[in-house]
Amino acid sequence: MINTLLICGGGGSEHAVSLRTAAFIEEQLGKAADIALMQVEMDASGCLTDREGRVYHIFYDRKIRDEEGNAWAVDYVIPAIHGYPGETGDLQSQLDMFGIPYFGSAPEASKLCFNKINAKLWLSALGIRNTPYLFLCSFEPSELDRAYAALETWGAVFVKASNQGSSVGCYKVTSPEALKAAVEEAFSLSPYVLVEKALEARELEVAVYTYHHELIATRPGEVRAPADTFYTYREKYTESSRATTFVEAQGLTATQLGWIQEVSIRTFKALKLKDLSRIDFFLTEAGDLYLNEVNTFPGMTPNSMFPKMLENHGHNFTQFLTSLIRAAVSRRR
Repeated sequence: MINTLLICGGGGSEHAVSLRTAAFIEEQLGKAADIALMQVEMDASGCLTDREGRVYHIFYDRKIRDEEGNAWAVDYVIPAIHGYPGETGDLQSQLDMFGIPYFGSAPEASKLCFNKINAKLWLSALGIRNTPYLFLCSFEPSELDRAYAALETWGAVFVKASNQGSSVGCYKVTSPEALKAAVEEAFSLSPYVLVEKALEARELEVAVYTYHHELIATRPGEVRAPADTFYTYREKYTESSRATTFVEAQGLTATQLGWIQEVSIRTFKALKLKDLSRIDFFLTEAGDLYLNEVNTFPGMTPNSMFPKMLENHGHNFTQFLTSLIRAAVSRRR
């Protein structure tokens, strides 16, 4: 039996979504006879509690203990936390120190991709076409002037907090009057702010993952947000979402599909990702393709594309996850 610890929550802006991802993972692992699952919820202070309210701590002997000293050996961890400290690599650093294998990318790759500015700098250095951008280091007038100039040049921009996920701290701006407020709000969430050209484009997503030692990039799916908005946090995760998703995008040429496939695999390898990711693209009316973002721990809710695209590719999510768990535990042992 493989003792698997499922950590969810995190206490941040994506806490509720993390619980929904954890519920999906728990359901999937319930189908595996050799996996013993324990779920704990993390709050903003890092405290871990189970469903009965018992408080736990993870120790260097690779065991989790409650405050009465009852211990449970941990063979593997699933850090199902969107945002800090899961997608940022902080939790993974702790697990590395404890010598406990886990699902998803290592600390450095997680931190690199979670910071939107660092990710775009890497993509540019790798020669991978991504949306035109600039970044702001402070809320000073000289930095704001650069943002105003970008808005004048591009007509519309996205203002994004650099260290947030799932469209948290993301604002579409079309007027100078709204720009200052958006930049100020983004700086309240992150130390750096990304200003990106807003493209009129189709939004495509690719699931990239390891399945029985083979790296897979699915055919791209598509997300269509309502005409009066973009793919916001609300449209991604709430039951009132008006976004429409298609597990396979239609009307793409063989050349476009080939570019997306090649870039998805190259990005996954170059950024040293592990186990899974969702890589997002834009396709303009002129036929230009841009890589938008890399997500190292995509959502797994009823609205989420990653598990849908994996299943559509002909793979079983339970087999995908359990094979990774068994392989990682076997290597450590």
